[in-house]
Amino acid sequence: MMAVILAAGEGQRLQPLTSTRPKHILPVGGTPLLQHTLLALGDLGVRDVAIIVGYLEDKIRGYFKDGSHLGVSITYIKQEKPSGTAKAIGLARDYVDRDDFLVIYGDLLIGQRALTSILKRHETDGSPLLSTVRVPNPKDYGVVVTKGRFLQKIVEKPTEELQSDLVNAGIYLFSPDIFQTIEQTRMSARGEYEITDTLQSLASKGIAVASCEISPTDWLDIGRPWDLLEANRRVLNRQMPEIAGEVEAGVHISGTAVIQQGARVRSGAYLEGPVYVGEGCDVGPNCYIRPWTSLGNGVRVGNACEIKNSIVMNGTHIGHLSYVGDSVFGEDCNLGAGTITANLRLDDCAIPVMVKDRVVDSGQRKLGAFLGDGVKTSIGVSTMPGVRIGAGAWIGPGTIIRRDIPEKGRIGFETV
Repeated sequence: MMAVILAAGEGQRLQPLTSTRPKHILPVGGTPLLQHTLLALGDLGVRDVAIIVGYLEDKIRGYFKDGSHLGVSITYIKQEKPSGTAKAIGLARDYVDRDDFLVIYGDLLIGQRALTSILKRHETDGSPLLSTVRVPNPKDYGVVVTKGRFLQKIVEKPTEELQSDLVNAGIYLFSPDIFQTIEQTRMSARGEYEITDTLQSLASKGIAVASCEISPTDWLDIGRPWDLLEANRRVLNRQMPEIAGEVEAGVHISGTAVIQQGARVRSGAYLEGPVYVGEGCDVGPNCYIRPWTSLGNGVRVGNACEIKNSIVMNGTHIGHLSYVGDSVFGEDCNLGAGTITANLRLDDCAIPVMVKDRVVDSGQRKLGAFLGDGVKTSIGVSTMPGVRIGAGAWIGPGTIIRRDIPEKGRIGFETV
């Protein structure tokens, strides 16, 4: 059996983090999101993988190459123009042999148990097969109604009220026969050719489409910036401790910590796991690194900083006396001394975030800032909860950021 992974999308809802990279290689627990799926497939004996690429495809190709270092063999298929999931899957027609094959959305964090349960259901019911999962906000997904073990109805992001919290989990198992049905799929009202319409067509014709419900603990859709923090927590919670870097005398480590080769943790630092410290990091002295913090390669954390529940990507420098909480920072950012990310509203309400030019309730009581690559802050900068700062933006000294800053924005500088 082979797998087809859909990884052509731009990930606009994850801006500014995806302005310089595909969402599929955003790091969670020190590892690109897509790599977790590839490793799970390899562990199940699925060796042949076709990845549908498009947006910034060179980033994906350059990182994963032929997949041999992960125990899989990768073929890349380019989708020239985004036109929906059905069209994307259809591109794999010439690469799929006569056997059944898995299809997986590339922006999922999935556990091996989920894939195992899907394969077991396939042994019983055959293909086509649709995976499902229960979520608290079904209107944001393809809502599924089943009858017994089989699909009855599926509606993509419904405007009508459907009495179901069961949604499409974005993992399928098909036979090559699906390609003929994909060719007959019409464009949806959203202007896309959607695989959910393909499956609905089969079900409407009386063709059995099996459904397999998987546990929400084995599945996470990475659609919005704060989803990355939840994914990071899940990955770090299952990591095994590993100390390969230099830990000076006077460092205290509680819980599980991974400190990669070439990293240095200076005296007086307190690491409360689970935490991940990438290769070549320089942490401390006298820092407090709190649970669910991931530091990418070459990150510098200055004296007397505190970081909690955050992802800091490669090459970013956090100046002394700074606080970073519940945030995601891109690569090569430079935070001046005393930079503070506020992460809690005074009214203790959930934090709103601008997503694709629309204010969205994040549902998060604590949420910091999201910085694109190359952001620079001067001394004494503060960000209010949930703000996004575009790649390459510069923030002047003593500035309080209350609203999103566009890419390469210049804020808080006096006119000379």
